[in-house]
Amino acid sequence: MPRLLVIDDDESVRKLMRFRLKDSYEIIDTGDPEEALGLALSHKPDAILLDLMMPKFSGFEICQTLSTLSFTQLIPIFIVSGESAARYKEFCKNLGAKAYFQKPVDFESLQAALAQATGVDRPDRRCEPRIRLRISLKLCGLDAKGKPFECVTVTENVSAHGFCCACIENLALNSTVDVYFLAQRQTLTGKAMTVRIDWPNTPGQLYGFQFIGPPTDWILK
Repeated sequence: MPRLLVIDDDESVRKLMRFRLKDSYEIIDTGDPEEALGLALSHKPDAILLDLMMPKFSGFEICQTLSTLSFTQLIPIFIVSGESAARYKEFCKNLGAKAYFQKPVDFESLQAALAQATGVDRPDRRCEPRIRLRISLKLCGLDAKGKPFECVTVTENVSAHGFCCACIENLALNSTVDVYFLAQRQTLTGKAMTVRIDWPNTPGQLYGFQFIGPPTDWILK
């Protein structure tokens, strides 16, 4: 499931968002703008729903900060606010927001916008079920410049024929790597191809890999 971060100091709004969106998204929420920055950095959401008027820091400040940090600047931000869209929509767009939804929210329009932002450009996400599981792997291959590399990493999620993980190396789409499962011993699991790159050229870049042929000794069958 794509992951959403909901930032709103009104608990009833956060509960409503969970109720309306829980079937399609994994949802993390907070009413604390300071905590929100940490959650965005640690959980790497696929999209953010952001209120404007909150204590300590306004949504304007949060939007501008998230849009300028290299680690979060590619995450689409959707403003969900009781403030007038006519008054603030263009201003928020200039701060980096992707869209503006005025409360009470038109959930049909919101869900359509979220689906486009989190799914249209990532068809591989739903090709088979994925589960959040952290397992240690070693990847070996050639980077985007053709230089050999080895990288020990931990998965973000896995499926029967693929996985997603962080890697500091610069890899090209459709490049192949040897995958070693680091359990009790180092075991060659198979070859995998890079099919997705998230947050490229940032400290938090993630790669989606699909195995070429059935993997051996893999965590899922």
